[in-house]
Amino acid sequence: MKLQLEPDVAFGVHPDLGVVAAVSDDHPSLDGVLRRHHFRYSSTLDLYVLADDTPHNTAVRAVARASREFQDVGLSVAADPRIMLPPPIPTPDGVPVRQALPGQSLTALTGELHELRRSADVADVLEQILDEHHGVVGDLEEFIDTAAAWCDRLGTANGRELGQHLRTIAHHVAFLGDQLVTAQLDLAVMPDVTPDDAPPLSEVPLLPRYEIPSVTHTARSRAARASSPNRPTAQSTSPDEAARSPTPPPSPRRTR
Repeated sequence: MKLQLEPDVAFGVHPDLGVVAAVSDDHPSLDGVLRRHHFRYSSTLDLYVLADDTPHNTAVRAVARASREFQDVGLSVAADPRIMLPPPIPTPDGVPVRQALPGQSLTALTGELHELRRSADVADVLEQILDEHHGVVGDLEEFIDTAAAWCDRLGTANGRELGQHLRTIAHHVAFLGDQLVTAQLDLAVMPDVTPDDAPPLSEVPLLPRYEIPSVTHTARSRAARASSPNRPTAQSTSPDEAARSPTPPPSPRRTR
C-alpha cells in the first residue's frame, strides 16, 4: 500500500496572519474551493490567507467547511490543532487577561449522555457545563453582559433600554445556573444505574415543554413598538412615571 506523506491541503496558524492554508501543486482545483470559503492567495508568501478582520469563529468554520469539501472528493487534509484556540478576551488596563480555552460543545456533551449509565457520570458531564472558569453557563452570562455593554456604547435611549433588557436576561441565566447546580448535586449522590434492558436514550420520547412565542413573532412585536424615522418618537417618560416603573434586578456577575 502506498502511503501519502504530504496532505493535499494543510491549514495552520501564522503568527501575524492568523489562519492560513497551503496546497499541493498537484491539484490546481483547490484554489476554487479555498476562495469559496474566503481564503485569498498571497503570491509573496505562497499561502492562502483570510482577511485581517476575520473573527476567530468565522475562521474555524471556514477551515471546517473547506476541509469537509476536500474530503468529500477524496483529498487529504491536515490541520494544526492550534486553529481551535480562540484569542484572549480583552480586559481593562490593570486586569489580568483571561485566556479563553477551547471547550466541548453542547452537542458533544449531549451525545456523551447517550453512552452513560450511572447518575454520577451524568453529574460529571453536567459539571463541565457549570465549571466556574470555562463552563458554558458562565460564558453565556458573560457574553450577554458584554453585549449589554456594547448596547450602552450606542449612547441612545434604545441602546440603553436593550442593554438593560440583556442584563435582565443575564440575571435569568445566573438563576438557571443555580438551578442546574442543584440538579448536578442531586445526580452526584444518586446511586442509580440504568438497567441493562433500558431502551436507548434516543428512543425515549421527550416530554413536551411549554410553548413560548416564536422568535419571528417576538421580533415583529419589538419592531412594531420601536421608533421609526417616519413617525414621531414617543414622549419621554415623566419623572413620576419613571419613579413608578419597576427596574429589573441587576445581573449577579460571577467571579470568573
